[in-house]
Amino acid sequence: MADLSSAVFARVSPLYDRVKRVIPPPEWATFAEDVDAILELKRSRNAVVLAHNYQTPEIFHGVADIVGDSLLLAREATKVDADIIVLAGVHFMAETAKLLNPEKTVLIPDLAAGCSLADSITPQDVRLMRQRYPGVPVVTYVNTSSAVKAESDICCTSGNALKVVESLGVERVIMLPDEYLAQNIAAQTNVKIIAWKGHCEVHELFTASDVRQLRENHPDVTILAHPECPPEVVAEADFSGSTAAMSDFVGKQRPPRVVLLTECAMSDNVSVLHPDVEFIRPCNLCPHMKRITLKNIRHALETGRHEVTIDPAIAASARRAVERMLAL
Repeated sequence: MADLSSAVFARVSPLYDRVKRVIPPPEWATFAEDVDAILELKRSRNAVVLAHNYQTPEIFHGVADIVGDSLLLAREATKVDADIIVLAGVHFMAETAKLLNPEKTVLIPDLAAGCSLADSITPQDVRLMRQRYPGVPVVTYVNTSSAVKAESDICCTSGNALKVVESLGVERVIMLPDEYLAQNIAAQTNVKIIAWKGHCEVHELFTASDVRQLRENHPDVTILAHPECPPEVVAEADFSGSTAAMSDFVGKQRPPRVVLLTECAMSDNVSVLHPDVEFIRPCNLCPHMKRITLKNIRHALETGRHEVTIDPAIAASARRAVERMLAL
């Protein structure tokens, strides 16, 4: 890092101390100037960065003001005292932040940061499901567009899906669009769940044989699986929960060796917090999350690109579905 100015080095070195176990010095040297610029831009623009758990450590631990799973980000988005929100995550998360903060400017650094789940269903699909199952309430995962949320009765996340489903007090619900999440929730409740065929392109790649191979290679390992994984993977795991729940499990249980069956960056970010835990990393990369970088976060703050806008007619109904979830 000798090529950096001493002033920049001094300003960012406390942040590097936090991530030095997962980011080697030469790599940090390529990040430091952008980190320093982003910190100053946040101050001058009265901006905050919200980062999902799947963001890389230089973003998650370096420039983010609020970090967490989609439920926590949805909640915290309503509390921020800032004019500008930069969402370091995928597009549906930025839309959710805008729904809950219509008066604020919400930016996403890359418009192509999408989601296979969000792409798997359209508003027309939801309307057709309602026609096929009249009177059955629609629970929509937050991993969807605002237009799909607007066709729903209530939203859910992987962290609160069971609570949302059972809160409706009905015998059956339509749960969209993640088939595996719906199946994993159905195994925990007497409510009949009608599922869609959407899958997360990261979590659907994990298999039960992967879990068995991990146990064979690491007999003392504790395996945590995200509920977007196939049910047979969840059944083989020691624990299943949202990214927040997995992080909490590691913090409270402190397993000596652990596997997080989810997106790659999650293990890096949690390992920073728990250096005494060994992380085995058979993870899969989310190409959409990885479109967010320090450079395009900086560019977003410098230029105001790309601002998230939502048709007011869609926003009103979509906001209602999200707010019903948060009210729980």
